Amino acid sequence: MTTHTWSGRFSEPVSDLVKRYTASVFFDQRMAAQDMRGSLAHAKMLARQGIISQDDFAAIERGMAQVAAEIEAGTFNWNLDDEDVHLNIEKRLTALIGDAGKRLHTGRSRNDQVATDIRLWLRDTIDTLDTLFIDFIRALLDVAETHAATPLPGFTHLQVAQPVTFGHHLLAYVEMLRRDRERFADCRKRVNRLPLGAAALAGTTYPIDREFVAQELGFDSVCQNSLDAVSDRDFAIEFCAAASLTMVHISRFSEELILWMSPRVGFIDLADRFCTGSSIMPQKKNPDVPELARGKSGRVFGHLMGLLTLMKGQPLAYNKDNQEDKEPLFDTADTLVDTLRIFADMAPGIRVKPEAMAAALKQGYATATDLADYLVKKGLPFRDAHEAVARAVRTAETKGCDLVDLSLAELQSFSPLVGDDVFAVLTVEGSLAARDHVGGTAPNQVKAAIARLRASL
Repeated sequence: MTTHTWSGRFSEPVSDLVKRYTASVFFDQRMAAQDMRGSLAHAKMLARQGIISQDDFAAIERGMAQVAAEIEAGTFNWNLDDEDVHLNIEKRLTALIGDAGKRLHTGRSRNDQVATDIRLWLRDTIDTLDTLFIDFIRALLDVAETHAATPLPGFTHLQVAQPVTFGHHLLAYVEMLRRDRERFADCRKRVNRLPLGAAALAGTTYPIDREFVAQELGFDSVCQNSLDAVSDRDFAIEFCAAASLTMVHISRFSEELILWMSPRVGFIDLADRFCTGSSIMPQKKNPDVPELARGKSGRVFGHLMGLLTLMKGQPLAYNKDNQEDKEPLFDTADTLVDTLRIFADMAPGIRVKPEAMAAALKQGYATATDLADYLVKKGLPFRDAHEAVARAVRTAETKGCDLVDLSLAELQSFSPLVGDDVFAVLTVEGSLAARDHVGGTAPNQVKAAIARLRASL
């Protein structure tokens, strides 16, 4: 019969059903490296404070090296009877080094231990994500630079609105990703606080040095209240909220890639390795990666709602409910890491079709606002200019042509202020060049923005 660390209190063993229901070892074992890092820092502090001997600490270091080697080699025996990653490692350590392994848990609880492990794991994950954000942003900047002057219809309400450039359009997603980076960096500040030393909920009677452990593990500070330290999962919720916003942005980008790739639009094509075919229709090339990313946003949103619901009714301090925080947190992180990685790889393979974009620009009277601005600059009040251009658009629709195809006399019939310089205003190139300010779509402004963004990375 397996003897648990707490079994002395009970008169009968835990049933196999309860073991399976309550165990977390088969998903929290991914925190093994963080668990060992935290334990070694804790043991070092205990020896430094004279709570355990230096010989015990040396044995713990030696034993942990062996445990780490076994986990790395895949020979470590993860045991359901030992519930979680923490007890599995502690039991194996004790088997290797004896009583010194039993002394490791002095002055701590699994409550503050698991909170520390999660924070260490999440901090590592955020650092990985930051690198992936940079990779994705750089990939988008490369495509944007190539197409800094490639005209694209800008849409509102999915109707052609005004000309922009494809590079300018991609920079909008770069701005979203930059905000995402900022959110994760800010989240990291609250992740990076040490709960170890709070013990079960009230602190410990041993003369521990929490600041020393924080320094050893690279934490910025220690959690200031023991009750909050073991029960807080705000940082996990905050991470999932930031991840959800990132997935919103990726889902919006995915939606546009899907629309642009449709033969009815035909603005872009994606590299074949990011698409699949049909089992029945041989002509199909389906944008599976963007479609799946759009779908995966839903599971990330669901994890956020799950964590919020998990925490909303819990009294202080730690409750077993909190074991349910890990799977949604892990899956959120895995989904976001995989999505950013594949999008950074996919973006350079976006093949732009400028002819299709140019043709679409001719269908929506995209320079109508430019004509209104032209009349305003000639002295006509904007509302009157708006009315005049609306009548010009109606005439062009009737004739089945673009504004630039109307004759000078026809344009002058809508306002006598129209001169022969109007046609320069009505070209797509003229419309783009006129928006020559920071944040505007003029090609030289797009190139300048790309240079600033590269420098910021």
